[in-house]
Amino acid sequence: MFYTILVQPLANGLILFYKIFGNNLGLAIILFTVALRVILNPLTKPYMESMKKMKDLGPELNKLKQRHGSDKIKFAKAQSDFYKEKGINPGAGCLPYLLQIVVLIAFFNVFTRTISGGGNLTENFNKVLYQPLKLESSEVINTKFFYLEMTKPDTFKLPGIQFAIPGPLILLSAIAQFLSAKAQSPVLKKEKKLAEKTKTESDDFQVAMRSSMIYTFPLFTLWIGMKFPSALALYWLVFSLLQLYQQVKGQGWGGLEPLIGKLKMVKSKN
Repeated sequence: MFYTILVQPLANGLILFYKIFGNNLGLAIILFTVALRVILNPLTKPYMESMKKMKDLGPELNKLKQRHGSDKIKFAKAQSDFYKEKGINPGAGCLPYLLQIVVLIAFFNVFTRTISGGGNLTENFNKVLYQPLKLESSEVINTKFFYLEMTKPDTFKLPGIQFAIPGPLILLSAIAQFLSAKAQSPVLKKEKKLAEKTKTESDDFQVAMRSSMIYTFPLFTLWIGMKFPSALALYWLVFSLLQLYQQVKGQGWGGLEPLIGKLKMVKSKN
């Protein structure tokens, strides 16, 4: 079912973009990722709107704290009722991340079945393509994209060093993922405080999961980028940048505001 619903459609969508946009696999990955983000937007948009509400309603939450701060039980109930009244669900925060993981796993399957599956690349793709999109047996898929070879990891070795070092694409992917997660940190703190005051264990788990992802996702990005074809790292970079743009557009810089402020100060001094 996972293969039929996700893996095969993603492989066919990728090749469709490959054929439409100049027979370049790297360019196809970028444009297909943008299209995929647009398709997933209706699923993640309610969550982004909920986060923006939490930020905008900060002054009202502070009033509740001043009113009930001495009585934690009353404050917890008032805060919980307030979130329900405004249509805010802190526990819904895992959805965007779970979607990312599911799609990433599906893309991983696409690339392991085709790019890193060994043998002839065209034949590998034809095994997962629908009949109208099948490639000619003599066609050679273009896997070159700037300095990258899409079938190989973006790594290199320095003279005298035996282990591989992440390349620019992998490092940019990890940074983009960190910035995206860090931008949400103020909202995460509010969610954590609410979860600590409620008796719902699922809220505690979901908030803890999202908090840990600020650091685990970038590390995961480095690991997967060094182990698998750069095609997967390119997808992850574009997807992360689009997510960061969506977050900043919808709710501002959030946890990145102190960093932005420091950069502005440095710029003004210069």
